[in-house]
Amino acid sequence: MDKQKQKELKKSVSPYAKPSTAAGVRQLINTLLPFLLLWYLAYQSLAISAWIAVPLAMLAGGFVVRVFIIFHDCTHQSFLKSKKANRIIGTITGIITLFPFEKWKREHSIHHATSGNLDKRGTGDIWVMTVDEYLAASFWGKLAYRLYRNPIVMFGLGPLYLFLVSNRFNRSDAKQKERLNTHVTTISIIAIYAVLLWAIGWQAFLIIQLPILYVSGILGIWLFYVQHQFEDSYFENEEEWDFVKAAVDGSSYYKLPKILQWISGSIGYHHVHHLSPRVPNYNLEEAHESTPPLQKVTTITLKSSLESLRFRLYDTKNKTFVSFKEVKPLLKNSEAVARAKAMINGKRPSFQDK
Repeated sequence: MDKQKQKELKKSVSPYAKPSTAAGVRQLINTLLPFLLLWYLAYQSLAISAWIAVPLAMLAGGFVVRVFIIFHDCTHQSFLKSKKANRIIGTITGIITLFPFEKWKREHSIHHATSGNLDKRGTGDIWVMTVDEYLAASFWGKLAYRLYRNPIVMFGLGPLYLFLVSNRFNRSDAKQKERLNTHVTTISIIAIYAVLLWAIGWQAFLIIQLPILYVSGILGIWLFYVQHQFEDSYFENEEEWDFVKAAVDGSSYYKLPKILQWISGSIGYHHVHHLSPRVPNYNLEEAHESTPPLQKVTTITLKSSLESLRFRLYDTKNKTFVSFKEVKPLLKNSEAVARAKAMINGKRPSFQDK
């Protein structure tokens, strides 16, 4: 795709990059009210059976994903017209989802600016090693990466790490505004949880809240993971990297059943979102359907998306993801390992800084 066509493609979605106060308010109502109702019903049903309460809590966890999409749009200043309103709604929904608004806003903007750039990995993205980096890594480097990419660790421990560690601390050079917002978010969460513990007791709190957090956390990580981890995804070094190609070729169209599309805030139209982050979630489908070139991007379904679990390393030579099993023979090839180390030593990869 030449530069002119890229420019035209970005221009074609610009009419949809317009927040609507009415659409935003409707989404707040049809998201927050069902979430609060499900939470209340889950608590009330504990008097009958935990077997009723837990499924209701899990449904509430699904709505937390939709709350997160509202939060996500607010960080892009795309949910409502008013910047102040986006900041306020973003902070409130951040408390519900346990994400600090300013911290995530900065990290996610870096993700959009560097997605698919092999020389600028490490902030707001899933850790991806290239085949050469893996071959050149130490035993401990390989072990750390294999653990990180293990589904049990990523989806089992990942939510706990996000909620309890990553989202609770600021980077050392964070600005005061970001630091304050993170602390306010954390203190607000502690205060709300303390009131709930006092009001309903710790057992009821855990029976309801843990399923909500785990379901929302697992689904959130999965959606973020699968949208960029597909077989022919786009990765290039800085000199070859292109924003539009990274958006269109490096982000998939996750074609979900309508109910799941609704719960996930249409984030499956991830290629549209990366092409124009200012398009609010409630306009993503229309932008996709009205722009023929965007309908030609890589499309994945619920069934085909499961294949992404075996995609562990990016092969820069063949421009595709591969499994650990496919790379195993190279680990026994001393010449392949030596070439990889020589290349990596000549240009230190960003993964070593993680």
